[in-house]
Amino acid sequence: MLKIGIDAMGGDFAPEAVVKGAVMALDAIDGESRIVLFGDNGKIEECLEAENCPADRFTIVHTTEVIEMGDHPAMAFKSKPDSSIAVGFGHLAKGAIDGFASAGSTGAMMVGSMYVAKPIKGVIRPTISTTLPTIAGTQALMMDVGLNVDCKPEVLSQYGLIGSIYAESVLGIKNPRVALLNIGEEEAKGNALTQAAYQAMKADSDKGLYNFAGNVESSHIFSGKIADVIICDGFVGNIALKMAEGLYVINHKMGTTNPFWDAMNYENVGGTPVLGINSAVMIGHGKSTPKAIKNMILSMERSIRTHVTEKIREAFKDIDSVEA
Repeated sequence: MLKIGIDAMGGDFAPEAVVKGAVMALDAIDGESRIVLFGDNGKIEECLEAENCPADRFTIVHTTEVIEMGDHPAMAFKSKPDSSIAVGFGHLAKGAIDGFASAGSTGAMMVGSMYVAKPIKGVIRPTISTTLPTIAGTQALMMDVGLNVDCKPEVLSQYGLIGSIYAESVLGIKNPRVALLNIGEEEAKGNALTQAAYQAMKADSDKGLYNFAGNVESSHIFSGKIADVIICDGFVGNIALKMAEGLYVINHKMGTTNPFWDAMNYENVGGTPVLGINSAVMIGHGKSTPKAIKNMILSMERSIRTHVTEKIREAFKDIDSVEA
C-alpha cells in the first residue's frame, strides 16, 4: 500500500483546510493509496467529524508541536522534535510513508529535505519546480523557482537532466525539449552565467543525457513552441512565477475565465516538488485552500507512483559510472 504523508498543521488555514482537502482527495486517489495525517489528533478528528468523514479512513499520527511560519526553520526543526513536520520527515526516513507534503514552513521543509531526506549522490543542489500551462494545451516545467537564487553553470545543466526525467515520468512528455531561459535565442546571448550554462547543457545533450533545445525567451514560456522544460536560477524563476501568479489574479478579478488562465491558478497545481533529493517531498502554498491540498495530494501520489526519485537517482548513478 502506498502511503502519502500530509502535514495537517501546515498552512494559514490548518488544520481545517488540510483535513477538508484530504477528505476531498479520498475518492480521487487510488484504492491502494492511504493518506497519513500528521498533527494534533483531537483537532484532526474534530475537523473530520465536521466533514462527516470517519477517522478510520485515514491513518493519524499524533503530534504535539507545530513549526510556525515565523520560527527559525533550522532551530525549530531541532527544538520542536514532536512537530508535525519533524515527525513527518522521521516517518519518511524510516520508510513508514512513501512521500511527505506540507503547506507549512517552507524553510523547515527544506531543512528536512536537505538533512533528513538528503540530496541524491551527485546532485550539486536540489531544486524546486512548478508546472505552467501553455496555449498549446500542454504543460511546461520551470526550475528553479526560488530555492537557489545563485547557480553555477553546472548546476543549471544538472537541472536540465532532473527536469527532463520529471517531465517524461510525471507529465508524460516523450523526449522533452529542455531550454535555458535567456534574453535571446542565439547561442552567444546572455550574461556570463547563461553563456557558460549554454555550453554545459549543450555538452550534456551531446552525451545523450537530455534533449537540449537551446535558449528560450520569456515571450515563449507559455507558447509551448520551443520548450517543455525551462531552466533558470531561482532568482529569475521566482520573479517569472510570481509575475504569472499576479497576472492570473488580475485576469480573475476582471472576470476572464478560460482553460489557460484556470490552469495558472495555484490551487490547480497543488504543490511544488523538491527534486534531487532521495524522497518524494512536496511544498504547498501557505495560503492553500482545500482544493489546493487535494491537488497537492494527487500530485504527490503521481510522483511516487511514477518512481521519479528512483529514476533521477539511477541517472546520476549512471553518470558517475561513465565518468569513473
